Amino acid sequence: MENNKRNILIIIACTACLVLAALMALSQGAVRLSLTELLHGLTDGSNETARRILLHVRLPRLLAALLAGAGLSVSGVLIQTVLQNPLASPGIIGVNAGAGLSVALCMALLPSAIAVLPLAAFVGAFAAVMLVYGIARRAGASRITLVLSGVAISSLMTAGINTLATLYPDIMSGLRDFQNGGLSGVSTGRLTPAALVIMLGIAASLTLAGELDVLGLGETTAASLGLHVRLYRFLFLTLAAALAGAAVSFAGLLGFVGLIVPHMARFVLGGGGKRVLIALSSLMGATFLVLCDTAARTIFSPFELPVGILVAYLGVPFFLWLLLRERRKRHD
Repeated sequence: MENNKRNILIIIACTACLVLAALMALSQGAVRLSLTELLHGLTDGSNETARRILLHVRLPRLLAALLAGAGLSVSGVLIQTVLQNPLASPGIIGVNAGAGLSVALCMALLPSAIAVLPLAAFVGAFAAVMLVYGIARRAGASRITLVLSGVAISSLMTAGINTLATLYPDIMSGLRDFQNGGLSGVSTGRLTPAALVIMLGIAASLTLAGELDVLGLGETTAASLGLHVRLYRFLFLTLAAALAGAAVSFAGLLGFVGLIVPHMARFVLGGGGKRVLIALSSLMGATFLVLCDTAARTIFSPFELPVGILVAYLGVPFFLWLLLRERRKRHD
């Protein structure tokens, strides 16, 4: 009972932080808007300039950051639990790169088929995660083997993306922003199908959180408790691929969000089941990416830094620290 109250308070606090981060994202930029201007721009339209900035630029970008942050974070929780590897994440093990290659192929061959991008991203992400998982199992499935397999597959997929950029220079002119990971120029039309996938994916993850708890005990223990391990492992990896792929389809190759946020959520919770971890990770992931995107477009104003670059500056040291911590654990 005490833990439940604590978890509810944590969820409420994180929701409040998300609301504040969203207000900051809407108000900050090349044109700063006061709270009054925000309210008038969103309601009565008396300030036409503020209304256009909000509806056509900042609001779609805010929604993109919310969805991408939540989707990648929950995908990270699923991957780390299923693979039982705290170093795993959509960016580290090549899931994002697989989705990116599929999106690049779709952009090159079907440039007008925007609605197909989330499906293409899912196919690429799922193929990458299953390929890495298969290689790691055959090679011994150690944590480092899994990470190295992911790095190799990610490099291969990135080479494929660069090849397409060379062969289709006109169509792929915006590929640099896609590879860096960014949210500028996100349109509602491109965001809508991916938003549906991410919301359904998070809802399914919350619904199946009990099975994820059992699977997190280890495959042998889960099987002894009556869980159909192969089925649920496949299902959770499919959900992780769908979440990461949908985010990549409009946000590009954003790395490290799915690595950093689940560990932050575990640190804040200090324990508890996967349902509260998934809920908290989605909130913290959305807040984290909104704050990063706001910082990336305001710190160097009038220049804008792709948010993926800023996240990489934060993520690489975190990954190295995590790697050293895991190594110390094995030696202790």
